Amino acid sequence: MKNAVKALLGVLLSAGIAAPALSQEADAAPGQRLFQQRCGACHQIATPRNGVGPHLQGVVGRTAGTVEGFRYSAALRDSGVNWTPETLETFLGNPAAMVRGTRMTQRFNSAEERRAIIEFLGSQ
Repeated sequence: MKNAVKALLGVLLSAGIAAPALSQEADAAPGQRLFQQRCGACHQIATPRNGVGPHLQGVVGRTAGTVEGFRYSAALRDSGVNWTPETLETFLGNPAAMVRGTRMTQRFNSAEERRAIIEFLGSQ
């Protein structure tokens, strides 16, 4: 069965039929998995429900500290940061260094993990 799927996939890819969808799915999968493992205890992405942290629906392009109904630290609320892939990269690497006084403590030392999570967030 696996060989048949691989063969079909090879035909579709060589014909250029499945490449965009499969590429997006493959790119999002590691980020989604990492998000669930490392971020999901505090943040929601599937629903606009706040938890320990604010929901992250539409986070890319949003101004930090602006999700309605979430009680942010004054530092993050007043930071004026706009969440772009670049600012998210810096923040996830060391939140306290970027925004002194933030309550976000989770750090991602791996640049590869940060990029995967940011790609996932941007796809939502």
